[in-house]
Amino acid sequence: MRPVAIFRHSKTEGPGYFAIFLEAHRIPWTLIPLDAGAPVPTTPEAYAGLCFMGGPMSVNDDLPWIEPVCALIRAAVARNIPVLGHCLGGQLMSKALGGRVTRNPVKEIGWSRATGADDAISRHWLGEFAGQELTLFQWHGETFSLPEGAHRLASNAYCANQMFALGPHLGMQCHTEMLPEMIACWCAQWADEAAAAAHWPSVQSPAAMLAEIPLRLPAMRRLADRLYGIWIQGLVR
Repeated sequence: MRPVAIFRHSKTEGPGYFAIFLEAHRIPWTLIPLDAGAPVPTTPEAYAGLCFMGGPMSVNDDLPWIEPVCALIRAAVARNIPVLGHCLGGQLMSKALGGRVTRNPVKEIGWSRATGADDAISRHWLGEFAGQELTLFQWHGETFSLPEGAHRLASNAYCANQMFALGPHLGMQCHTEMLPEMIACWCAQWADEAAAAAHWPSVQSPAAMLAEIPLRLPAMRRLADRLYGIWIQGLVR
């Protein structure tokens, strides 16, 4: 089987639980560290699917890899090779497919809640979570619009577009890939950002994020298992 290509845009925003999930299902994967200067593949045919992780940059920044990545996403969608995006990755998907990425009304940082949509497409992706409250982890100040033909899977009061599906492709504004070590790292690395945004009710302190790991992470892990499980069904074997 061809591997899943996982694109890393920042050293501390690696594949996390997503890689663990793939390995548990005996699906090979390869890391493409764009943050370390790895070139963007010119075509997606060597891969069973493409996964894009998060990053502190904006898709609207003038970075040399953004347009090649968008072109790669468009090529994968044209060839029905599944694409998955986490946070920045979801924004890259939206931009590549004709959507816009703009400033969100508030920052979302830490554990959050969203509501899963309840319709045929959402029930396919979310299963038992359709129409229910979802536990998510967030760290973003921008948001994506839904590209043409995409279907909103989840929303909350702070960010309307939390997830979208487009055929076998899944774009997320949230981070379902988190591990405790990643949360601790981000809390240390970006503590100043969280403190500066603490006036918003959508922002948690690092202490609160860390304290809620035992309560929140198992619930999000069940959601991740469902979403990743549906996504891998579309992989090119």
